[in-house]
Amino acid sequence: MALAVTVGAAAPVFAAPGGPGQEGRPGANRLEGVWRTDGYGAVMAISGDRLTSYDVTRSSCTPGLLSERQVGAPEPGGATRYGPPDKTFAELTVTPRGHGRAVLKADASVGTVTLERLPGLPALCRQPAADDPLAVFDRFWENFEENYPFFAAKGIDWHAVRDHYRPQVGPQTTDDRLQQIFVEMIEPLHDAHTGLARARAGGGLTPVFGGLRPGTAQPTEELRKRSAEAVAAQLLAPEVLFGGGRLGVGELPGGIGYLRVSGFDDYVDDGGYQDQAAELDRALDALLAGPARPHGLVIDVRLNGGGSDELGLRIAARLTDRPYLAYRKVARNDPDDPTRFTTPQPIPVRPAAGARHTGPVALLTAGSTVSAGETFTQALIARSPHVTRIGENTQGVFSDIMIRLLSPTFAVILPNEKFLTPDGSSFDGPGIPPDVRTPVFTPEELEGLKDSALSRARQALGGSSGT
Repeated sequence: MALAVTVGAAAPVFAAPGGPGQEGRPGANRLEGVWRTDGYGAVMAISGDRLTSYDVTRSSCTPGLLSERQVGAPEPGGATRYGPPDKTFAELTVTPRGHGRAVLKADASVGTVTLERLPGLPALCRQPAADDPLAVFDRFWENFEENYPFFAAKGIDWHAVRDHYRPQVGPQTTDDRLQQIFVEMIEPLHDAHTGLARARAGGGLTPVFGGLRPGTAQPTEELRKRSAEAVAAQLLAPEVLFGGGRLGVGELPGGIGYLRVSGFDDYVDDGGYQDQAAELDRALDALLAGPARPHGLVIDVRLNGGGSDELGLRIAARLTDRPYLAYRKVARNDPDDPTRFTTPQPIPVRPAAGARHTGPVALLTAGSTVSAGETFTQALIARSPHVTRIGENTQGVFSDIMIRLLSPTFAVILPNEKFLTPDGSSFDGPGIPPDVRTPVFTPEELEGLKDSALSRARQALGGSSGT
């Protein structure tokens, strides 16, 4: 998921009305009040038509990024939608469940978040948060300590990291020095879902650091251009573009279809999730609903930077005639115990109503297949017949990201979820390996307009290997 947010003025801290039993009062807004998330370190306050979030750690509470207005009237069961006026974030639906519980669902994300009603805002949220350098340092460290799931897997002693850097922070520590310390603390995680941003004058955030797995690199515009030329050398005709060019549909020799997905977001300007989904459906219909349906299909997510997991499932639903389990999703939910997680949520793939392809599929992946590109890859593992993965390991980051405002100057980005395989493990860190390992867009191949991965995919699907 890309960091593309606008930060407005923080909502005022208030004690929202309501409390236990509020949902049972005739005529009352069943969601009015304060709610704590199971995992995610957040509190949501709902007052009138407004939903406001707070980021909570063991010793701090700061205004969160969400300050959203109600969209339309509640449904008969009380489910209510909230959204930002500028569509910076996906709309949220909050549904009361009774007995002091509710669930939150974001349009672009899979799974739900359980909410538990509180009698009011926690005391920490009713007072201004300190923003001196040491308080900001502690807030930074606590956000990772209480939410990050992978310290043990990466061999990082986070307490030792704190003990090394905390003595270097004092009242006179500058923002630039604090930024340097934060980067030095999280860079060894080599996690593309970790990062640091600074606030811009007039609002918004500017990324100043993002993690990355060693041996991989962010795609440049030059790489995208030259890789497109290498792919085009094997297509029968130029791609038909959708989604502002982030989706491409083409045809390979031998009746093989080609679908390029460069991201799972930003298909339309100023559109919500349903608008994005409709544009994706247009591309899939062009690929699958025509008179000459492909007997085999190549899906290319090698330069996919992520986005909406739901859109990935939308493609998977076009590739099966039976439901199956994509993965199970959990989130850290005990600040004191990094082995404790929420109850696993099974995320299914269900056959779509539209035109579908149930024949052979080859999937092209690389180290620049990131986030939602990886959850999509994982969602195809249990598909039958087997999807042949060709290329390189994916990046190794699957969780939605948390963006936590540390101070008027800094925001930190980190993951807190795992997407589980049937045996309870995850691919976080090394990424999902290919079935067939081939070079991906190396300088030598691009110089000769070669694409070994695409050629192997054509071969695997029963066509000639081509260029």
